[in-house]
Amino acid sequence: MYKVLAFAGSLRKDSINKKLLNALKANAPENLEIEIFDIANIPLYNSDTEAENFPEVVKQLKEKITAADGVLIVTPEYNWSVPGVVKNVIDWASRPYGQSVWGKKCLAITGATSGWQGTVRSQTMLKSILQMMGAYVMPEPELLVSHFDDNFDREGNPNQETAQKLTEFMAGISDWISHFKR
Repeated sequence: MYKVLAFAGSLRKDSINKKLLNALKANAPENLEIEIFDIANIPLYNSDTEAENFPEVVKQLKEKITAADGVLIVTPEYNWSVPGVVKNVIDWASRPYGQSVWGKKCLAITGATSGWQGTVRSQTMLKSILQMMGAYVMPEPELLVSHFDDNFDREGNPNQETAQKLTEFMAGISDWISHFKR
């Protein structure tokens, strides 16, 4: 059994990326235990805050990342880039200096959009950022969910073809973690 900490990089209540995250959890193989972490209460990174009173929610986040065998980030793409809240989580989890939890951590990245490119730019930038921090970012299978409304119903349930892709992606996460846990 592998533990995977997962979060959606959107704060919207009805976010398609939160719906995608829930669908991924529902399509995970039995050997993956997915815990969803809500990043809404993570404050903006500020080194003064770090020095004066390291936020309890960030301590919890770092503990959960450390305890997990892998991390799954489900991110939208804002203005051809990484959403600020996702970068904020990455920054906090790398602090204080020398105590980053990203090194040698297995990671998978995906995302959904209502447009046609399926968050490819956001995913590419995140892969670069996290690889620089020493994370083991899963190169494949990639999952670029475009035209969300054509592939999911209003509740976030995928059609049959999309469900198969989600299942393959989640099996890939299991394989990726097992590669490093041998």
